Amino acid sequence: MTCEEAKTRMTDYWSRTLGEAGETEFNAHLASCETCRSEVSRVGALWQGLDLLPLEEPSGKVRDRFYEMLGAYRQGLAAAEARPAKRWWTIPAWQMAAAAGLVAVGLGIGYGVRGNGPLFGGAPAEVSQLREEVANMRQLVALSLMQQQSASDRLRGVSWAYRAEPSDREVLGALVSAVNHDANVNVRLAAVDALRRFSASPETGRAALQSLSKQTTPIVQVALIDLLVDLKDPQAAPELRRLSGNETANEGVRQKAQWALERLQ
Repeated sequence: MTCEEAKTRMTDYWSRTLGEAGETEFNAHLASCETCRSEVSRVGALWQGLDLLPLEEPSGKVRDRFYEMLGAYRQGLAAAEARPAKRWWTIPAWQMAAAAGLVAVGLGIGYGVRGNGPLFGGAPAEVSQLREEVANMRQLVALSLMQQQSASDRLRGVSWAYRAEPSDREVLGALVSAVNHDANVNVRLAAVDALRRFSASPETGRAALQSLSKQTTPIVQVALIDLLVDLKDPQAAPELRRLSGNETANEGVRQKAQWALERLQ
């Protein structure tokens, strides 16, 4: 299957009308083509959003409901005009993000002030404390967002994980949990990529290997295999060998596992 053919089948893929043979061929192409994986993830996010729209059959009360909604809209509009609009900075997650930014600015100012003073060249306790507060705030924002119901909020939480300290085990644990349990494939893929931030930790390789044995989505499996190759983890060889020989696994995933084995030898 070529990339052009894959693009024409993306809608059928998400609407589950490809058929078993077509879906197998499509998944095999995705496993070997990063560009198409990104595109199908984008289309999938849109498609999943459409699935959330309620489907209602019109009834004889459509006219009455229309006027009820119109009246409610007018009441809501009048109420909105009578009170101040809700600002973005009143949302808790953004409050934490803003606080982290302010602390970072304070840290930069502290460096500038100390750089011109008698403590230049040293590591004053105030700066160390500010640095620790920034790290804690980044951790708090990442963990909070990754626990939200909205997939877009969880994606923002994963992006905040890139700013966490590489030794932060709580954020690492939250990313691993997202890879293993998040219902949204885009969040799982983003979490796999964010694990590279923690590549120095031995726990990252072990967690990625355990996740690979649990995953059934080809795109996520391929992403985990790429991560294991980047980590140069020799302990991944047995699982990759098992996966490459698993006849029930996706063909593209099997080929990727074989490729990874060759790279790790």
